[in-house]
Amino acid sequence: MTTAIYSHPDCQRHDMGDWHPESPARLQAIADQLIGSHISDLLEHREAPLVDIADLERNHSRNAIALVRDNVPDEGDCYPLDADTSLNAWSWRAAQRAAGAAVAATNAVIDGDIANAFCAVRPPGHHARPVEPMGFCLFNNVAVAAKHALEVRGLQRVAIVDFDVHHGNGTEEAFRNEPRALMVSFFQHPLYPYCEPQPITANQVNVPVPAHTKGDVVRKIVTEQWLPALHAFKPDMIFISAGFDAHREDDIGGMGLVEADYAWMTEQMMAVARQHAQGRIVSCLEGGYNLSALGRSVVAHLKALAEI
Repeated sequence: MTTAIYSHPDCQRHDMGDWHPESPARLQAIADQLIGSHISDLLEHREAPLVDIADLERNHSRNAIALVRDNVPDEGDCYPLDADTSLNAWSWRAAQRAAGAAVAATNAVIDGDIANAFCAVRPPGHHARPVEPMGFCLFNNVAVAAKHALEVRGLQRVAIVDFDVHHGNGTEEAFRNEPRALMVSFFQHPLYPYCEPQPITANQVNVPVPAHTKGDVVRKIVTEQWLPALHAFKPDMIFISAGFDAHREDDIGGMGLVEADYAWMTEQMMAVARQHAQGRIVSCLEGGYNLSALGRSVVAHLKALAEI
């Protein structure tokens, strides 16, 4: 079986302005690096479908969905949702594709059609709360897919791994009281969304780290905190919120990871998935705003997923 990459041109049509770091150029940078690294042809490229509204409603309130669907502006205009999140004429469609990719990848992996998948989509998702979009994010793609796996596909336990530089507050909120889901993450603190870290619990192992943290510290967190929790939980499937803005070249954060760290973390998750989850992993793009570092890091992530 192969590793699939899900995307769609609609995801590049969502545009929050030339000044905005969460830009359409991010997906082009990934595509260019996949070609330049000669691995694009080794992946199965699939088109992201539109998400079913019922899948969105498992994680988001009807009002949260309506905030996006009902405020799409005319071509050339912009509708602000918050200080750094806005809609253009294509945003609703792009958000449907991003969440739809995550759900479609989940189904394909569970069905055994593919080994695992990476969703090269935008807008990202891990800040999107059940009740509102925020922080560049419209819908929480990973949360939507994980709840689909639990409620529609009948899995008993899912794990969510988040290695974005920012805290995945929307994902944490969505699964805080869900014993069937384990979330593990690290995140730079203080940094957006500037919420106080919650205590580590049986199903929430979210570890704050200071600015300038490098790969050796992150690897220790993974080894000493993430992996014991994951092995004890024995997930049926792993979802990855794959943000690459903790890279040392990415100025939106202040951490010091490099491509080898992303490859190593992916390899660790692959080992957990092989042991407990029949190898089932779906990864979704979150942050990563230095275009060169983003492209290189995604290549490292995909090489590990595809074992090439």
